[in-house]
Amino acid sequence: MSNFFLVSLVLLFSLEKNFAIATTWEESHHHHVQTSSLLPSSSCSSPTTDPKRKSTLVVVHKHGPCSQLSNNGKANSIPTHSDILNHDKERIKYIQSKLLSSSNNNNNNKMKEIELDSSSANLPAKSALPFGYGNYYVVVGLGTPKRDLSLAFDTGSDLTWTQCQPCAGSCYKQIDEIFDPSKSTSYYNITCTSPDCAQLLSATEINPLCSRKACVYGIQYGDGSLSEGYFSRERLTVTPTDTIENFLFGCGQENGGVFSGVAGLLGLGRHPISFVQQTSQKYDRTFSYCLPSTSSGVGYLTFGSRDNNDVSYTSSPTASHAHFFYYIDILGITLNGTQLPISSSLFSSGGAIIDSGTVITRLPPTVYATLRDSFQKGMSKYPRAEPFSLFDTCYDLSGVEDLSIPQINFVLGGGVTVELVVPGILYTVSSKQVCLAFAANRADTDLTIFGNVQQRTLEVVYDVGGGRIGFGSNGCK
Repeated sequence: MSNFFLVSLVLLFSLEKNFAIATTWEESHHHHVQTSSLLPSSSCSSPTTDPKRKSTLVVVHKHGPCSQLSNNGKANSIPTHSDILNHDKERIKYIQSKLLSSSNNNNNNKMKEIELDSSSANLPAKSALPFGYGNYYVVVGLGTPKRDLSLAFDTGSDLTWTQCQPCAGSCYKQIDEIFDPSKSTSYYNITCTSPDCAQLLSATEINPLCSRKACVYGIQYGDGSLSEGYFSRERLTVTPTDTIENFLFGCGQENGGVFSGVAGLLGLGRHPISFVQQTSQKYDRTFSYCLPSTSSGVGYLTFGSRDNNDVSYTSSPTASHAHFFYYIDILGITLNGTQLPISSSLFSSGGAIIDSGTVITRLPPTVYATLRDSFQKGMSKYPRAEPFSLFDTCYDLSGVEDLSIPQINFVLGGGVTVELVVPGILYTVSSKQVCLAFAANRADTDLTIFGNVQQRTLEVVYDVGGGRIGFGSNGCK
């Protein structure tokens, strides 16, 4: 009897010890944060500057307290979370459809002669390019003397454009003075017969037109936004020490849509007319950025390469049928340090890209269901809230001060592991509605898209010439 009692005590102690070890291990793979940190501050966080970062622009959220766009009344009202997520749906629809019809971009219309004035006709459109609300923007200088312009930046777009006087069609409200090419000594139009003009079709999927021998571009986005005007060259000032001569851009005379506040768009895609390719001699087709954790933070956009041992690289091959996207090789996802039981073929069947303009990461439905179910188990102690828009897994954290949530990591090719921070895992509508920030595609064969919410605080490096993309933690706050 005494031996049985001793054995029982030993077994009980062993079970308690193993349970404690398991609990400690599980907790070590959780994020522990104050719930209040999920909400953006009403004041702007000071940017952290690195003296080693040359050719760097400050990245600001369009609708946060650091933004001048939302503080002086010139921009339209701030969009709701529903607005942002609905526009994100439109962007996803376009990206997915573009893959299906990537070979159908041959607009056979001959170049037409038009008068670009207040009565000018819209350009014929074959399709529309993806664009959301342009949540993040930078400030660059254009012209001689230079005029500062706030431009949304987007890795899914190629053409850089801005609104221009005299706004022959129409211009939306923007914070900066609208660029007037007549006041710049370095501006000139591209002619209709120029090889530069001929590049527009493959970049915008709309045949360029001709107005008084000047090349006229047109670009339309999936949400209905548009810009039409003169394809031109101008001096672009990136930083006080970095100037790009004869930079190709669109000088918009007819503009509209959800851009309100920003002056236009900085295209960071792969096409020859993109900023990345036009500045290849200066910046070696390399750029990096960090998006802040909340809209009250400040990030950066840096051009050119620099040594950083904290960045791990994965290959970014170019797909022959979709050369315009930045592809990455996703192998799996871990939750609480444990690999989820999903096959890597679920990612490779449709392919995967990283995109600065897509807000929410889209996963194959099978992958999403596995991630969601495992996440729900790890969050079982918190009260559930009603689903919201794209999100079916939400929590009411209004009565929670200290929050513990499972870690989520993405495993990429080349042995790269990308650890998401809490603002990259949760989307905060309000303290009463905090949701798992992922959504499912319609089919497992659809393209996986790694969106900008999941990229928060990461340093993301695009080495376009080297065919690779790097990830580093703690790039910004």
